[in-house]
Amino acid sequence: MKIAVEGCCHGELDKIYETIEYLEKKEAVKVDLLLCCGDFQAVRNEGDMKCMAVPAKYRTMQTFYKYYSGEKKAPVLTIFIGGNHEASNHLQELPYGGWVAPNIYYLGYAGVVRYKGIRIGGLSGIFKSHDYRKGHHEFPPYNPETLRSVYHIRNIEVFKLRQIQMPMDIFMSHDWPQGIYHYGNTGDLLRKKKFLRQEVETNTLGSPAAKELLAHLQPSYWFSAHLHVKFAAVMQHPPKDKAAPRVTKFLSLDKCLPYREFLQIVDIPDRPSSSEGLEYDPEWVAILKATNSLQMTTPQRWNPPENNGLHERWDFRASEADMMQVVEDLSGELDIPDNFSRTVPPYDPDNPQPYASPSYNTNPQTTELCAKFGLTDIYSKAGQRGDDMGVSQSSTGGEEDDEENESTDEPSEYPTDTSGLSSSFNPDEITIEDEWEEEEEGGESKVMEKADLSSDIQTPSRLVLPEPKSSVTPSLHSSLMNLPPPSHSTPKAAPAQSEASQEGHCDGVDEEEVPAARILKRSSNEGDKTGNGSTTPRIKRRNQIIYQAKDDDESDG
Repeated sequence: MKIAVEGCCHGELDKIYETIEYLEKKEAVKVDLLLCCGDFQAVRNEGDMKCMAVPAKYRTMQTFYKYYSGEKKAPVLTIFIGGNHEASNHLQELPYGGWVAPNIYYLGYAGVVRYKGIRIGGLSGIFKSHDYRKGHHEFPPYNPETLRSVYHIRNIEVFKLRQIQMPMDIFMSHDWPQGIYHYGNTGDLLRKKKFLRQEVETNTLGSPAAKELLAHLQPSYWFSAHLHVKFAAVMQHPPKDKAAPRVTKFLSLDKCLPYREFLQIVDIPDRPSSSEGLEYDPEWVAILKATNSLQMTTPQRWNPPENNGLHERWDFRASEADMMQVVEDLSGELDIPDNFSRTVPPYDPDNPQPYASPSYNTNPQTTELCAKFGLTDIYSKAGQRGDDMGVSQSSTGGEEDDEENESTDEPSEYPTDTSGLSSSFNPDEITIEDEWEEEEEGGESKVMEKADLSSDIQTPSRLVLPEPKSSVTPSLHSSLMNLPPPSHSTPKAAPAQSEASQEGHCDGVDEEEVPAARILKRSSNEGDKTGNGSTTPRIKRRNQIIYQAKDDDESDG
């Protein structure tokens, strides 16, 4: 099965699907599934845009609304997690996951599903210690604080995922597991992202919650995004009991921009499955049912139950009987129903509504799921609690998005003994498009030459995964690292598409090699002016807290 993995989506669905279509034609392959690692931006209308934590000038409609309205349908089944630039009010409607558009599925705050026998899990959001122990209390309209806290990971979701016992094939997180950068080419990472050096050297970069899950779940693949850079690593885990040690192949990808490594195709063997569609995972549903009473919708801090004599129950792992009960509840039909329904009017380009307010709606998918499995709609509960208490959150939008208002380093409150924490800063505000703002200085300009798609083919350097930081036999090591060289390509734009008058940039691989994984870079003449004189997009850094070195990323393309 060929799975396309994409980094930060930022609403660029048209361009991502065009790139996949181009690759399928070029390589005569068929992509079965697309995985997006956050910052998906499922923006349905102008009200949703006000629920995204981005500077106002980056609140653009992009192309998701076309798939939500039915104007287009995703050509390949798409599964995604949330990041830190999302239409949060939309995703909150689906706390346990659901369809945001036909053929596009959101995994929820945390979730596990099955596709063709492959087990896929994910954790939405990013880690921030000061919100980690709180309940999911946010609801729209958000204030400047809840606009950001709404996408912060909560310990209840991590606790649920830690109850999983069965093997995981693929896991997704938006920010990286803390410490994973030590298992790859760290030097190359720091050449591309110089501002990460201090956090890498102090081992404070990334999410300690994801680090704990990586150690517990030990999936075959772990995909991430957030830092806008391609980075691969191989981690061999200590053996559990008498079982052979498991190995995780980690890959983080860039955002969908010209000349960036944002897409990779991975080959994963099929497994026998009862269905060709998306299925519920019985173990995960059993865990959701068992932990339902632990969920909170208040900002009060909460610690998960432990075996310390203070809790009646602390083990919420699913037994075989629990899983069989889930199958019985579903009458043996594990298929996730195609029950997408619109809860707000979609954006209409012919009738824009710039003053639309953020919507707060319950979603029929969540209502149906909760009734089926005896779960609580925590989004509905949070809103009802706000109404009962007379809680009012001021309308979102505008000045609260200024980068000057960002939180800085804070002491960690991560409540586990496996985190090995120190003060950590997660680069929360690597904002969309922040590296591609054009600026003209003193008439300086560069001409962007056209590259013919059928010629000027370059061969990239081979993708070499680093040795894991564990002892492993040479024969095993060579088989673990058998990822072939990437090829870089981009679709040539259709003449009728206004934004997609793209210029080809195609890097091929040696014809003697048959790659199982390929990297896609998108090229574009965004910023070209009519005629021969065109300006080259210049990198402009606005967040000086994060981007301390000027033009440190110019070599990313």
